[in-house]
Amino acid sequence: MATRRNAEGPTTVIDRTVAGLAARQVAHGAVADLLGGAHAFALEDALAQAGRHAGLDPADAALARAIATATFRRLGYLKAVLAARLSQGLPEGQPRLVALLATGAAQILDLNVPDHAAVDLGVRLAKGDPQLQHLSGLVNAVLRRIVRERAEILGALSDPLADNTPDWLAGRWRAAYGETTARAIAAAHLDGAALDITVKSSAADWAERLGGTVLPTGSVRLHDVRSAVSDLPGYAEGAWWVQDAAAAIPARLLAVGPGQRVADLCAAPGGKTAQLAAAGATVVAVDRSAPRLERLRDNLGRLGLEAEIRVGNALDVEEPGGFDAVLLDAPCSATGTLRRHPDVAWTKQSDDILRLAALQRRLFDRAALLVKPGGLIVYCTCSLEPEEGEKQVRDFLKRNDGFERVPVTADEVGGLSESIDAQGDLRTLPSHLGGTTSEGSGGLDGFFASRLRRNA
Repeated sequence: MATRRNAEGPTTVIDRTVAGLAARQVAHGAVADLLGGAHAFALEDALAQAGRHAGLDPADAALARAIATATFRRLGYLKAVLAARLSQGLPEGQPRLVALLATGAAQILDLNVPDHAAVDLGVRLAKGDPQLQHLSGLVNAVLRRIVRERAEILGALSDPLADNTPDWLAGRWRAAYGETTARAIAAAHLDGAALDITVKSSAADWAERLGGTVLPTGSVRLHDVRSAVSDLPGYAEGAWWVQDAAAAIPARLLAVGPGQRVADLCAAPGGKTAQLAAAGATVVAVDRSAPRLERLRDNLGRLGLEAEIRVGNALDVEEPGGFDAVLLDAPCSATGTLRRHPDVAWTKQSDDILRLAALQRRLFDRAALLVKPGGLIVYCTCSLEPEEGEKQVRDFLKRNDGFERVPVTADEVGGLSESIDAQGDLRTLPSHLGGTTSEGSGGLDGFFASRLRRNA
């Protein structure tokens, strides 16, 4: 393995001669880029791009994803473990070194891979990287020490809020939800997320066929999935699509049907568009990302559903006569999705929330102009931050006296009354729906949703 430079910067040459090395190289590169400030991509996108460049087969791509995800899921813990075993502490100014040590430690402490592979391939990566060649001995010593001290290390990892959550997020959650709930949220993030699907019909039949459970909200949660999602029964024929149980609730709150014209603003990747179309509505799906809308189009084709797809800024949407309903799943910090996307905690900052809140305000006001008198808006975000949820609705109603809240009821969300706040808005938390314990549980994404009616 070597790294050569061209006019555009460093280009990594993938070494495919050693089993498992290419996957670890891709994982290390993606983690290093994000730790180094390359936040334009989410981890999932960075891995996909690097995996395509490296020509990884599906097994190696899955290994790279598992390593990188495990690293970010326990990054706070891993940094503490590494800092305690480096004489001068963790070199935060050297993201490639931090990423190499952290991905190696994550394999040893969290993944079912041989210790010798984690250590040996970590050293090989160091030796093949011009920035890290002189530190290969250090990498070897630190990773071997973690192998020796694994039991002691694992026994000491006990406080996910204080030790594994960035201070800025932990402080926000304590202020918004209180210490006990903030701790429950942080604990739920450690266990990842289940695989939830939305079915077009016969949820109980598909749950039985796929070995899953019908959740109170109507989604099906699958257990012990060991094959690719696309290989599962019902996928190819379009009987269902992957969608977190919490993410499936907002579209249901509109209760649309045949004859209604509905806008899904910021629609990609399209799970909510599919729900609305499956209910019989005429759906206009809007998103500014043409590639993401192409994926939406492909998914609708597989599902046998139709929607009018518009590439463009939701702020520029026009609809003479207005829509019967508008679903606004606004761009947000995505702090409610850390069970699936743990990198978000380490690549976002408070400033991002303030910037996104300003955009959400503008999109919310645009949605108000698009809905007919008597029509409904559901505003939602996959964020745990009040500025992107409760405060947005409060401020919207102050600006727009022609709207009123239509409270969500417990029977609309499968009896999950704990997810409905005093104003009648939906607020799901990762610790809801049983957290991470028995079959059929496993938490929810953190989602906020409010349903509003435009007065006639």
